[in-house]
Amino acid sequence: MDTVLFIIGIIGNIISVLVFVSPITTFWRIVRSKSTEEFEPAPYVLTLLNTLLWLYYGVTKPDGLLIATVNGFGAVMETIYVVLFLVYAADHATRVKTAKLVAVLDIGFFGIVFMATTFAIDGLDMKIMIIGLICACLSVFMYGSPLAAVRAVIASRSVEYMPFFLSFFLFLNGAVWATYALLDRDIFLGVPNGIGCFLGGIQLVIYAIYMNRRVVDSQSSEEAASTSLLSSDSSRHGQNDISYNV
Repeated sequence: MDTVLFIIGIIGNIISVLVFVSPITTFWRIVRSKSTEEFEPAPYVLTLLNTLLWLYYGVTKPDGLLIATVNGFGAVMETIYVVLFLVYAADHATRVKTAKLVAVLDIGFFGIVFMATTFAIDGLDMKIMIIGLICACLSVFMYGSPLAAVRAVIASRSVEYMPFFLSFFLFLNGAVWATYALLDRDIFLGVPNGIGCFLGGIQLVIYAIYMNRRVVDSQSSEEAASTSLLSSDSSRHGQNDISYNV
């Protein structure tokens, strides 16, 4: 493996690890409260499926070690998150929903892909192409899912529901792995991460626009409150003057 490619891959591993551990604070809250509250299990179940597929891709592809290692770590972390979701589900319906998603996607779908590519497809190149295509499609879908948060930001004119560091690391993660894929000539890794980098950039631009808007709105609110207070004081002073005259 080329030295530059290896270094970029290591950087990509580090950034991806930061992305994978970012939900720890959320799950620490879940463990402390012993309830998943209003959190949804779908993002974690889908991320587990994504990491399992990319792990399989990295193991299957020659020189795919760096892809396999980071997604192996991600698969372990997401498994822990899903187990915690099952243990601390807010109610029986949430637990059943989570179990069904795991059974259908992480066990069923991944099992079908693994069995089909292992026993029904001959030739390493064809196997890599099919696994890579499935991975790319799922990754594009997952990179696009935060756009719902962008719509919420635009509607509310507040960045409260779009954490800056998560958007920043997703952008950085996409950029680094897109660069890695470009040097490695891996279209299946490059396309979804290139799209992810672009979408992450859009999120950062939206954050910059509405963060400033929120500051201005806050200052306006403070000024309005001050003006209201002064008017109230003036009104009270006027009443006092009238009473003294009487």
